[in-house]
Amino acid sequence: MSSVLSVWARNIAPSPTLAVDAKAKKLAAEGKDVCGFGVGEPDFDTPQFVKDACVKALSEGKTKYAPTPGIPPLRKAIAEHYTARGFAGIGEGQVVVSPGGKMSCYLAILATVSPGDEVIVPAPYWVSYPEMVKLAGGTTKFVLAEDTNGFKITPEQLKSAITPKTKLLVLNSPSNPTGAIYSPEELKVLVEIACQAGLLVMSDEIYEHLVYDGCKSSSPATLCPQFAEKIITVSGFAKTYSMTGWRLGTLVTANKAIAKVVSDLQSQMSSNATTFAQWGALAVYTQPEKAAASLAEMSVAFDRRRKALHAKLNAIPGLSCFRSQAAFYLFPNIKAFGIPSQEFASRLLDEELVAVVPGSAFGAEGYIRLSYATSDETIDKGVERLARFCAKLLAEKKA
Repeated sequence: MSSVLSVWARNIAPSPTLAVDAKAKKLAAEGKDVCGFGVGEPDFDTPQFVKDACVKALSEGKTKYAPTPGIPPLRKAIAEHYTARGFAGIGEGQVVVSPGGKMSCYLAILATVSPGDEVIVPAPYWVSYPEMVKLAGGTTKFVLAEDTNGFKITPEQLKSAITPKTKLLVLNSPSNPTGAIYSPEELKVLVEIACQAGLLVMSDEIYEHLVYDGCKSSSPATLCPQFAEKIITVSGFAKTYSMTGWRLGTLVTANKAIAKVVSDLQSQMSSNATTFAQWGALAVYTQPEKAAASLAEMSVAFDRRRKALHAKLNAIPGLSCFRSQAAFYLFPNIKAFGIPSQEFASRLLDEELVAVVPGSAFGAEGYIRLSYATSDETIDKGVERLARFCAKLLAEKKA
């Protein structure tokens, strides 16, 4: 008898990061002292001025359907923001506000990828990209970048991955899971190669404001304005303003046809992003001083934790860790221990109550991801347990 489930349902994989978080929370609910480094979620509250704007919208009855691509004041503010940053051809009609950055990415892929198309995804990659491509009927072509190259693919790797079937290149800078960031020069070369080959580019910039060491994130649409209509920029409010539960993503493109079809797809899938949440997000643009202060507070804390965790990880025998320059992740190399990353992460949680995500979930075996969007106490305690676990593995290897 044929399955009651569709081919899509049978083949889709659940989010590994959310699975790790769910198991860690279950153990915590049982009274276990879990050190969670799994989920990519700021441990700060949403800024009060954003919450106040949302409460005001609720009190004013702004609880009905909104236009599918977003409330006009928010779309206008987003368009003005991107225009001020150097994006060309961006008006309200080229902005779509969706229920989360994840949805913005999925809509971009669904709007451009047909069955049989190939999508180039640099690895390590965010866990959802391949599944989104799969749901669109496309095929993912992975290009692996190791820590020895700063987790960044080279122009030669990109050129060799392009075939007549290639439709889209996905770029994520700053990166989840590595925290790596392409320089403007590196990014420009990759985008020019892709666009000159006739590809579209989806640039996921959800971590664009969380950068350190004097770095600045760059947007392909500003580096290659001649290819603006081939570039789709996705972002959102979740990471920058600790608004993960608000589910508000953004999609911006100079290509009016793509923007329209994204809006049309959304109209059939979710109607619109939550109306009163959008009015809360608008406060980010109408109260820029408060927004900047909130971001600065988080960035200082994340930067301090990044440096501390990086130093502690590199002090553990057997571990080596690339120093990220953005987002809130570190992606240490565990190849010296000789076991798969899934086994490493599973045993670490079972034996030491430390939750990390295996590198295999990101298409990069031999690594684990730790989020430092957590407390200093958790970092100190968790690294102590991790060091004990690593020592045990080295002892087992020698035995």
